[in-house]
Amino acid sequence: MQYNSYMYLFAFLIPVVILYYIIPIKYRWGVLLTASIVFYLFSSKYLIVSILFTSLLVYLAAKNIEDRNLKFKEIKKSLEKPERKLLKEKNEKKNNLVCGLVAIISLGILFFSKYLNFAGNIANSFCRLLNINMQFETVHLLMPLGISFYTLSAIAYVIDVKRGVCEAEKKPLKIFLFLSFFPTVTEGPIERYKNVGKMLSTGHSFDYKTFCFGLQLMMWGLFKKIVVADNLNRYVMVVFRDYKNFGNWVIILMVLVYTLELYADFSGCIDIARGSAELFGIELSENFKQPFVSKTVNEFWQRWNITLGSFLRDYVFYPVSLSTGFQNLSKKSKKVFNNYYATTVPMIFALFMVWLCNGLWHGSEVKYVVYGLYYYAILTLGLLLEPLFKKIFESLNINRESKGYQRCQIARTFILVNIGMMIFNSKDIASAKEMFFAMFKPSAISNIPQELLNTGMQSPAMVLLFIIPVIIFAFVGHFHEQGISIREYLAQKPLFYRWSFYLAGVAVIISLGAYGVGFKGADFIYAQF
Repeated sequence: MQYNSYMYLFAFLIPVVILYYIIPIKYRWGVLLTASIVFYLFSSKYLIVSILFTSLLVYLAAKNIEDRNLKFKEIKKSLEKPERKLLKEKNEKKNNLVCGLVAIISLGILFFSKYLNFAGNIANSFCRLLNINMQFETVHLLMPLGISFYTLSAIAYVIDVKRGVCEAEKKPLKIFLFLSFFPTVTEGPIERYKNVGKMLSTGHSFDYKTFCFGLQLMMWGLFKKIVVADNLNRYVMVVFRDYKNFGNWVIILMVLVYTLELYADFSGCIDIARGSAELFGIELSENFKQPFVSKTVNEFWQRWNITLGSFLRDYVFYPVSLSTGFQNLSKKSKKVFNNYYATTVPMIFALFMVWLCNGLWHGSEVKYVVYGLYYYAILTLGLLLEPLFKKIFESLNINRESKGYQRCQIARTFILVNIGMMIFNSKDIASAKEMFFAMFKPSAISNIPQELLNTGMQSPAMVLLFIIPVIIFAFVGHFHEQGISIREYLAQKPLFYRWSFYLAGVAVIISLGAYGVGFKGADFIYAQF
């Protein structure tokens, strides 16, 4: 069930909203649970067993950890200090074991559903290389909806209970609601239980302002998806599939346009999801914060798919970089390197794990691994060369805080990100390589109008489809970057102006949206992950 479909918007969401507000507050979480079950069954049918199992697994694991911790608190005062320390260490080991088992089982299910054939292909390649007469056959498996998203939320929940960040939920059905909540299960955001657990399980009274904010956010998301992303997709994919028949200028243009399309598609889905949740008084995490004003690649990933980045930071980067082994390595490195490089060593290893996980999370293909390692290489080089850059800028008397330099940083980051997105959208690594070098083969500018027509455009003037969204996103992003909420601004206006704006937005979506008889819009890109 696509978030931009008539089925979701009218046949599903409207009845759920009505039912939610006519049921007594105490039982409203049950409406969300029922709606989430219906949504999941409609989308994945019997594969709901997977998310049910994961929900039960993490419920029991978190309860086991919390019961052990509570028991320790009850008896620790009656114990001598050595006994207390020994029991605490013993409990820590047991809790770590439980977390480890949850991670292994949950990731094992994810591996079996998503990566089994990928691993088989790698094994087949090694067998051919070593002349071993063995072949792993391709297994055709259906992947449960949102497994890459709810698996991370499930693991984070158990670890957070172990760390004392949140309490273990007493009711298993509320854990199932947390993992299967219909606005988040398809593409995220990847939520933490500490942020949304109580909001999901507590009924909310109707609030006109919050409800309108939800509708606004959904309308903005639909504009991004239907008007921008789906319209751009039809031209972008022609060039990516047949790049050998296009000149470098059109290839460069479509690489840039694909990044715009991906942003509109992914952030549009998140906006529809967050807006849907706001209709019930539930506020989900932001997943995008003006990523294209980023001055560095690291900053870009703090603004793009924020919840995935925060998960990898808290549950991969910090545990690896702060582990005893890598801290000891850092101390030993001080004998060979200066303090900067000695402290950088654990970060480099931790970043490798983060970006390998990031690439693999996106998909079970080599190109996604390369996509992740591409960003790892950029970030690692940036760390290693920072002392050199600092000396060069000081010797040239370049002010790194000046607006001119920061604009150059933004342009540089944008170029690097677009290369990464080209890898992401290419058929395979060989195609990405050919496409990259094709951008540097000069072609006649006079060929551009005809090549644009070859993409399916009815007129070269339709290039405005690319320019207008950029202007709109830049306009909105500028206000958000300044801390100005457009929704709050609209809320202060008279009723007539507010609803005139809403109706104008609906009219734009209806008149310019890519939909209708005979047209099949592209699925949400991140839904496949």
